[in-house]
Amino acid sequence: MSYAQLNLVFLAVAGVVAVVLARRAGVGPRWWQAVALVVAVLAVLTVVFDSLMIMADLFRYDEDLMIGLDLWLTPVEDLAWPIAAGLLLPALWTWLGRKDER
Repeated sequence: MSYAQLNLVFLAVAGVVAVVLARRAGVGPRWWQAVALVVAVLAVLTVVFDSLMIMADLFRYDEDLMIGLDLWLTPVEDLAWPIAAGLLLPALWTWLGRKDER
């Protein structure tokens, strides 16, 4: 299984869970805009710091499992984790916070 295939499965699950939790919490469009901003910031930070770590030769990727698309030096597959975190954590936090208010 390639990194991209693993990421697609992981992101699909994270996206569905985030949408379900956000709907149950009753969030509006402003909440989704904030989540999109968080995801964008996390993605930029991931590209910058992963690229710096790759430049410093702290780690390497198996080229056979990559699709070959890089942002600076960061493989695009590396962006799945900050995207998932940016979706899941705010949704879970909001859902748990609304649950306590009831």
